[in-house]
Amino acid sequence: MWIAQRASAVVLALAVVVHLGTIICAVQGGLSAAEIVDRLRGHAGWLVFYLVFVIAAAVHAPLGLRNVLREWTPLGPGAVTAAAAALAVALLLLGARAVFAMFHAAT
Repeated sequence: MWIAQRASAVVLALAVVVHLGTIICAVQGGLSAAEIVDRLRGHAGWLVFYLVFVIAAAVHAPLGLRNVLREWTPLGPGAVTAAAAALAVALLLLGARAVFAMFHAAT
């Protein structure tokens, strides 16, 4: 679990830099949010990028929550694992839904 959290942190750090860098460059170039979204829609590369971003978040955040709950609450191991698993599933499903909705909106 330690390696999974550290590896997902590296992926998240890189994804955040690419995501924010893209937005900053696009906005400074005069594009609106709608124009940025239009350019990203239907592009398989961005689809893969954002799916990897979602997967990394769905791995990283629940592991962090698991550690916090284990150290700071009286919850037992089963409840802690269940809470972390529920967060992982929610992040994965909601994040993937958002990515696919963006990807297919213009096609």
